[in-house]
Amino acid sequence: MSTRPAPAPRRRAAHLGPERRRPLVLDAALALFAERGYRGTSMEAIAAAAGVTKPVVYECFDGKEPLFRALLDREEERLLEAVAAAMPRAPSFDEVEGLLHAGLAALLSAAASAPDSWRVIFEPAHAGEPAVAERVRRGREGVNARLRELIEPMLAAAGAERADRKAPVLAEVVTSVGEGTVRVLLRGDGGWTPDELAGLVARVAVRGPAAA
Repeated sequence: MSTRPAPAPRRRAAHLGPERRRPLVLDAALALFAERGYRGTSMEAIAAAAGVTKPVVYECFDGKEPLFRALLDREEERLLEAVAAAMPRAPSFDEVEGLLHAGLAALLSAAASAPDSWRVIFEPAHAGEPAVAERVRRGREGVNARLRELIEPMLAAAGAERADRKAPVLAEVVTSVGEGTVRVLLRGDGGWTPDELAGLVARVAVRGPAAA
């Protein structure tokens, strides 16, 4: 009578300490916060999405609020880098429409490259949570400040007077208009590319609806 060999003992997955585990937990949390908002996301759900137990998540972060704040820090930096990378290095425009087009295209391209990052920072699902609302506001201001830093030298290179005074205004216009425009882009309405949609919005903003 033959006997089957005993199954080899199952190897346990290598233990990851909190420092190495944190990015993986944040990756799992990002999609949940973007889809469900702050209130709709639990530490249990994050643990399940990350494939770990809840105590492991608490080893990485003391609670949902510090986890969310760490996520905002990371995703804000990701968006800022994407916006900077999408801005033209040698702008060829000499009018406001061209600058708005460039700024909006950069913002839209950044959002398209990291849609969940955008949703976590800009979508209103977290607005009613006092614990995080201020941090969300600062995230928006961080993106706006980065745009201002990029727009000012472009204005100066185009020969605009008082570029330091005009850049904050144009950055706020780009951010405010961009928030609604990004929602159109991420929904896929009309199949727009970031550059096409930015061009349309910039034309209409400067010339009026007839320019559409």
